[in-house]
Amino acid sequence: MKSISVPPLVTPQVRGNLSDLPVRNATRAPDSVAFNTLSSGTWVDVTNADFLADVRAVAKGLMASGVGLGQRVAIMSRTRYEWTLADFAIWTAGAISVPIYETSSAEQVSWIVQDSGCSGVILETATHAQVLGDAHVDDLPELRCTWQINAGGLDELRAAGLEVTDEAVEARRSQVRRSDIATIVYTSGTTGRPKGCQLTHDNFMALAENTQARFKLVLDVEGASTLLFLPLAHVLARFIEVICVQAGVRMGFNTDFKNLIADFGTFRPTFILSVPRVFEKIYNSAEQKAISEGKGTIFRAAVDTAIAWSKAQEDGGPGLLLRARHALFDKLVYGKLRAPMGGRVSYAFAGGGPLGTRLGHFYRGIGLTVLEGYGLTETTAPATQNTPEMLKIGTVGTPVAGGSVQIAADGEILLQGNNVFLGYHNNEAATKEAFVDGWFHTGDIGQLDDEGFLTITGRKKELLITAGGKNVVPAFLEDRLRAHPLVSQCIVVGDKKPFIGVLITLDAQMFPAWARNHKLPNLSMEDARTNDVVRAELQLAVDNANKSVSRPESIRKFMVLAGDFTEENGCMTPSLKLRRNVVMKEYAAEVEALYSGPRE
Repeated sequence: MKSISVPPLVTPQVRGNLSDLPVRNATRAPDSVAFNTLSSGTWVDVTNADFLADVRAVAKGLMASGVGLGQRVAIMSRTRYEWTLADFAIWTAGAISVPIYETSSAEQVSWIVQDSGCSGVILETATHAQVLGDAHVDDLPELRCTWQINAGGLDELRAAGLEVTDEAVEARRSQVRRSDIATIVYTSGTTGRPKGCQLTHDNFMALAENTQARFKLVLDVEGASTLLFLPLAHVLARFIEVICVQAGVRMGFNTDFKNLIADFGTFRPTFILSVPRVFEKIYNSAEQKAISEGKGTIFRAAVDTAIAWSKAQEDGGPGLLLRARHALFDKLVYGKLRAPMGGRVSYAFAGGGPLGTRLGHFYRGIGLTVLEGYGLTETTAPATQNTPEMLKIGTVGTPVAGGSVQIAADGEILLQGNNVFLGYHNNEAATKEAFVDGWFHTGDIGQLDDEGFLTITGRKKELLITAGGKNVVPAFLEDRLRAHPLVSQCIVVGDKKPFIGVLITLDAQMFPAWARNHKLPNLSMEDARTNDVVRAELQLAVDNANKSVSRPESIRKFMVLAGDFTEENGCMTPSLKLRRNVVMKEYAAEVEALYSGPRE
């Protein structure tokens, strides 16, 4: 199959904007709980009426401070209630929000604030204020105001807007059309300067309306709720924010990742949003814990049963014996695996990379169905998505309602739909390059099967061509390698080289447990790089990854690096994508060393 289109489930609309959602919810169900915030370890309810009052008060402050129609206001904060409050307040004031990752450097902040032309910045902490100061944005004539959340900045806005009437707010927000820009979200910048994607109110609203209609089993169930912990500066978390307000789903916020398990236990969400790496770490941690407790055999039997039970769902259902084994392990193992997430999670949305078929079946088998999808900042997050009713593990699903996917002659994925952005801010050349004949060119390579399910196979720009002329897609190998508990990050190399190699970093979190389980309790991370037992284990991981490719594409040699690829050293983006150009520059000597000795 070369193309597929899915019609919208909801009649397209031309009126309204995102600021309508809090007004609608407060009118229909003022006392329903929209959000929960943590205060001294207790979840505090924020009703629809509370949220609307909060949004209006902050919006009035923005207006009183001189934020005009269509002007830009940045948000730099961890994921918290105030982030969402600021977002909807900016929209209610008729302005455009510009998210900035709270971990961004001064150089990144300077570029985003300058390129977007922000008139104000809402930031969270004194540290963020220092970063903004280091960004030398004082020289920008458009930037007039900053507000620090932890220093009472939102209260300052509420006080500033006391003289602004409700009628003035309504008059302002009513001027915003559904087709107008709602936000400028900057790409992660894996290959250069981040580009500002102009997303409209309709991009979010049409996608949210159709998603609600398509995901009734997740969103329209009694007590539906989610605990958001991914950065709201990322477009996928941002879309979840909007869909929750659209669908009336209760949302909580985890502001500190160290407390995530505790927050899961008290909030008890029914679905979550995460990235595949988190699910890999949950599995690896559970496996190492079982081994350390002498329950490795039971755990592996439980894993095999979960996978078999999941696969049986696609082939007439499990037989009597498999059902009995599955029920037994549900009491002994699966329930304990679900408990850390609160015990009520049935579904998880995942994007940002492949989970892998084995783990996909494992999680469905233990009662947590991971719905993988695919999208970009330019598509307001999801462009394709698996659903509870239309699920094919190992793929990223079919197009969203109102979307189309086409596979070009060279394998590139092309997209159209109500979720596709307007263009890049201040970058007409990049916009023209991205759109050809009305189709957005993603730069990703993929395949559509006979039922319209999409599989991602790699990035065009990441394609390696060996000295022998063999085309190699690094993602196949890297994704399988990262699933091993010892591996944190890796980069496959070999462009214009005689064979394929890989640089590997060790997972500092998983290593101590793995070392104890392999009777190496005193082995340091540094010594592990050359330890025979560790290298033998990594060779097994490489051998397993090589099963996914032909022999000319397989990894012939690996090197274990000191340290890791992180956002702090510039090798990873805030959304945990590998900056290949940075890694290849920083580790050029190590890459050359791979090819100076014999193959392994």
